[in-house]
Amino acid sequence: MAKVAVLGYGTVGSGVVEVLEKNAEAIKLKAGQEVEVKSVLDLRDFEGDPIQEKIVHDIDLIVNDPEIDVVVEVMGGVDVPFKFVSKCLEAGKSVCTSNKALVEAKGPQLLALAKEKNVNFQFEASVGGGIPIIRPLNTSLTADKILKVTGIMNGTTNFILTKMSNEGASYEEVLKEAQELGYAERNPEADVKGHDACRKIAILTSLYSGKTVKYGNITCEGITEVSNEDFAYAKELGCVIKLLASSYEKDGKIYAITAPFMIDKNHPLYNVNGVLNGIYVNGNMVGDLMFFGSGAGKLPTAAAVCADVVDCVRNLDRTLPVFWSEEELELGKTDDEVRAFFVRVKGTDINKAKEAFNDEINVVRVKGIDNEFAFFTEKMTEKEFNEAAAKLDVISRIRIDDTVLN
Repeated sequence: MAKVAVLGYGTVGSGVVEVLEKNAEAIKLKAGQEVEVKSVLDLRDFEGDPIQEKIVHDIDLIVNDPEIDVVVEVMGGVDVPFKFVSKCLEAGKSVCTSNKALVEAKGPQLLALAKEKNVNFQFEASVGGGIPIIRPLNTSLTADKILKVTGIMNGTTNFILTKMSNEGASYEEVLKEAQELGYAERNPEADVKGHDACRKIAILTSLYSGKTVKYGNITCEGITEVSNEDFAYAKELGCVIKLLASSYEKDGKIYAITAPFMIDKNHPLYNVNGVLNGIYVNGNMVGDLMFFGSGAGKLPTAAAVCADVVDCVRNLDRTLPVFWSEEELELGKTDDEVRAFFVRVKGTDINKAKEAFNDEINVVRVKGIDNEFAFFTEKMTEKEFNEAAAKLDVISRIRIDDTVLN
């Protein structure tokens, strides 16, 4: 029998316990032996809950327990989890986590430590919740050269943008609803400012490049400035607006960005709505792949964590290969990226806009929106766009994904 400890009995931690108990027979079959939760670390007590008999308050009780083979970390944050996970790996215990902040900040160090101790550090649930994406990159796609990864990787922002698009509700209204439904935190900044999705694309880019990509080096914009007027224009163009976290290789360099993009109905992510996530991968041999499903939530995320637990139990005597070194990858500059842009400008002087963009604009009109005009540009570098846009009184600009104008 393999015994497991869980660090943190919150939403995902309680889900891990539930999955391991409810699916015990299926997990036993796939792991090759029974898998049982022995200890749960939490600062709190849970009187009246059967889990109380397994609650411990001291990490050393888990670290020094020779019966525990695998530790699940679902505490959140970086500093304390890093300390606890490091101690568990040092003690010869494999660790599984859903903690994207920990993985992005400390992933290569923890992988190196796991390799040194002949154990495993697994983190499938850190990106995409219940969607399998880490394991495919590490195993199924190792014979491919990944050319592009782009995705809707944050359910909160996708819920907000979907409601704004379909119902015409304001950002403030939908954010309040998302908070009431539990889709958004009381402080939603990590989601709506794009930081959550940005960390996830940093992790995926690190995995397919084999080097470390820091999310702080990625251009990151959130959805707080996207307006109902933007959606009115998008509808006129047959498009929607999505927060995309993307990276791709071009001319030997990797570029990465997290920002709102306008996409059309031919885009593989066009119909990914509500709190669902979708991740698109393009490989030079396999072509286009789509991974779609529940990107968050108690049980989908817990199921992904438990799949890692099963992998660790199957491989108690060896380290599974993960190609992610501590060498930092120098990303290409956003200024050099080439794309088209959708632009809204105050006033009515279209000729001034044409002059700024060398007549290479296509004007878009929407009935009922006055005292401004809008257009989308031909493809150009971000630097060229910024220089041209500086000559105008721009209300907003949204990048257009490559597929929209093809």
